[in-house]
Amino acid sequence: MKIHSSAYWTNYFTNNAKIMRLDWTIKPEISDLEKQKILKSLQAWQLGETSEGKHLIHASKKYARAINDDEYLNAVSLFIKEEQKHGNNLGKYLDLIEEKRIKNDWGDTLFRKIRYFNTNMELWTIAVITVESAAQIFYQALKDATNCTLLKQICTDILIDEAAHITFQRERLYIIFNQKSAFSKWITYHAYSCFFICTSLVVWLAHKTLFKAGKLNFYRYINKMKFKLGKVAGKSVLYEKEEQPGLSFKELNQNLL
Repeated sequence: MKIHSSAYWTNYFTNNAKIMRLDWTIKPEISDLEKQKILKSLQAWQLGETSEGKHLIHASKKYARAINDDEYLNAVSLFIKEEQKHGNNLGKYLDLIEEKRIKNDWGDTLFRKIRYFNTNMELWTIAVITVESAAQIFYQALKDATNCTLLKQICTDILIDEAAHITFQRERLYIIFNQKSAFSKWITYHAYSCFFICTSLVVWLAHKTLFKAGKLNFYRYINKMKFKLGKVAGKSVLYEKEEQPGLSFKELNQNLL
């Protein structure tokens, strides 16, 4: 696995923030039937993307100090800003279709409570990478569930960002995992898998109407999540030999697309 420096990721997120992929002059066109199937999930996910990230910043600061890598905190801060951009864009879309932005959702409340009591970077990383993996499936389903050009653009923009987010988090998970003893690795590997699958089931229960609208039944959804688990926290990833970094910002972007 190629491991990029924190400075590399700071540069990546800085450059990616300058890329504009949305045309807000396009009028949103979504039918009442489409809206009925996606609205609750769209509102809930928009809420989830609006976190200030204070607890993640706290955990990252503690971790960066422990590993003597102040630049890592800068990279995480830019990562959070990109997530907030997603929330802002989804919120703007809700405004345009004259639907409210909600302030409470049971799924979001559950995950926020878990995050609030977590100051461990490893737990943060596996939690974020799990949600980001589910987000890729969610936004693809959302994109496929309507014929609205603007919403499809928003989803595409988020999907591009999420691919880099997963790479960023996967590299950190790899670093943390490979500091463990052989026995701890064995336990941790199974713990990662259990957390990933359990979280996947919660996401399905919360958004199954949206997934079905995007032509995903439970069998296809869970198989996609299992595939993603193998890509981010499978044995072939976590036990892979580290390689020297070699991709530029442009090359990484091309790979992600």
